[in-house]
Amino acid sequence: MRERTVIDDYLDVLPEPKRSTLAALRFELRRLLPEAEECISYAMPGFRLNDKVIAGFAAFKNHLSYFPHSGSVLPELADELGGYKWSAGTLQFEADEPLPADLVAKLVAVRLEQLHA
Repeated sequence: MRERTVIDDYLDVLPEPKRSTLAALRFELRRLLPEAEECISYAMPGFRLNDKVIAGFAAFKNHLSYFPHSGSVLPELADELGGYKWSAGTLQFEADEPLPADLVAKLVAVRLEQLHA
């Protein structure tokens, strides 16, 4: 059985559908980043690899957000983000509409590519 983490505590207090939508994002990030450590960074759940945060997420009153922890990931994928509100540092999405797995994979891939460049 997996040990509880601070991300479990973060998710446990969220109302539905925020909780299940972010839990699905967490699952996808764990699948894509099996070696990453779950953490809290800037008061938000995140995934750290080699002392660098690769991805993070958070719940807000009227939306959820994905954080690439790089100001150049989202601009690089601008053509993929047409239906979302975003800025260089955050991608907002609806509480009842999880980010597609293929988009999450692209977000993570670009961030990892940047770190390895």
